[in-house]
Amino acid sequence: MIRRLKYNEIDFVKYSQCLHLSKQRKYSATKDFLDITTQKQWEVLVYNDYEAVMPIPFVRKYGVKIVHNPKLCQQLGVFSTSDDVNLNEKFLAFLEGHYLIRAYPFNDSNELRSTFRIKKNFLIYPDIYEAVYARYSPKRKRKLRLDEEVLNHSEIKSVSYDEVKSFIETHIIGLSKESDLSGFLELYETFYRLKYLNFLAFYYQGKIINAIATYSDCDMVALLGNFSDKEYVKLSGASVLIDHVIKETIETNIFDFEGGDIPNIEEFFRGFRPELKPYGMIEHSKKDLFKKLGSLMVKGRIF
Repeated sequence: MIRRLKYNEIDFVKYSQCLHLSKQRKYSATKDFLDITTQKQWEVLVYNDYEAVMPIPFVRKYGVKIVHNPKLCQQLGVFSTSDDVNLNEKFLAFLEGHYLIRAYPFNDSNELRSTFRIKKNFLIYPDIYEAVYARYSPKRKRKLRLDEEVLNHSEIKSVSYDEVKSFIETHIIGLSKESDLSGFLELYETFYRLKYLNFLAFYYQGKIINAIATYSDCDMVALLGNFSDKEYVKLSGASVLIDHVIKETIETNIFDFEGGDIPNIEEFFRGFRPELKPYGMIEHSKKDLFKKLGSLMVKGRIF
């Protein structure tokens, strides 16, 4: 039986244990990650006694609860010890029958008969670094061979949030509105203070020209930010930083590129020869939401 639990009804010990033992384990479904990215606006669908769980983040618009994926959260979906397409479909039916859904992602291990928009993501699985590096494309290997002048005037440094904040503010891209910047910065700072997020910077001639933000949890290292000064793109600082993190962590952690739908970003990621791991995303327009709202209200299913 699937039941819906509000935040204050969740047994977080059982929830965390289910997530830890799940085949689909993702850092983005942990309590800490969801608490911070949603400001505790999430609940969970539970199968029997936490045999499977499905976290549901939401926002409120005009008093109506709408399922919406929070910033920096790529994948959620169903978590269980073995992935079961029939159980996944039951969770999906419950979700669609009781909620207004703007955007909700499943994860790359969830098998479904239903079809949704498929999004791309790339992973490198644990291995010895030498074997991982050997698989890099010839172009990526060339990019990592810095010339002598660059080597003599550059360095890689772990930096604090305060040290990299202004660089991120100047070079973050892809935001639809100015208010999004403060939201992302707040998340980065909070995760950094809690020691989940690390910042690595590439310095050239004494100033930062590239920086990356990586999130570590659940035996994964995820690329949650890649920031570059376009004037120095030919120096390949982003490639050097990502390779550095892979070298330091890949023997024991999955490296998660966190994306790949934009063509030039996909091309960049593919140079590291990761595995393509697509996942499904439910998406509905605002017009569709208004239609669905009336239907759910008639059925008395709006939570």
